[in-house]
Amino acid sequence: MKKIILLIAILFLTVGCTIQKVNYTSIDSLLSDMLTRENGLSNSYFEGYKYYIPRGLRLVSKKDYNARLVHGNTKYYLYVDVIGYYNKVDIEFTPSESYYSKELNYKNKKGYIEITKNDDQYFIEIMYNYAKIETLVEERDLKTAIMNACYILSSIQYNDKVIETLIGDNVLNYQETLFDIFGPHKNSGNVLEYSN
Repeated sequence: MKKIILLIAILFLTVGCTIQKVNYTSIDSLLSDMLTRENGLSNSYFEGYKYYIPRGLRLVSKKDYNARLVHGNTKYYLYVDVIGYYNKVDIEFTPSESYYSKELNYKNKKGYIEITKNDDQYFIEIMYNYAKIETLVEERDLKTAIMNACYILSSIQYNDKVIETLIGDNVLNYQETLFDIFGPHKNSGNVLEYSN
């Protein structure tokens, strides 16, 4: 019983210290720390790219290059711009007079962050590494949301060969042939052959 209480106390202190560090870090230093960190992790694999979903976040749905993730009551909307990546489109951004607005340029990857305050909530929009995350959070969850978004965006790794087959000059052409294997067939010869 004493071991369990000691383990819970250590876990509480460790998690408490981590949360405290995130809450007392400025947004500038948080962005710098998260986007310059070497992150070779990935646990989600899709058509032409993969990325890491941090612990606590859960992938709820995915359609084409859009995904919806959830962390508690906070919803994150992710869009991966594979076409922009393939064409190496430059991002042009002019900082605005919102709550927080900044151009991002880390590890030869560009983007921006814009945070807009709406009453008691903050709308976060982060574009980085040809992907974009949007979320709406309360002030107490602001830096945690930025940290989660940066984890995902900085971990995206594109597979050039797969992207080339999806949207490039080497697009695979598929031809379908309708063949009903359950219907009656009259064949003269090999059963495995089918007639046109």
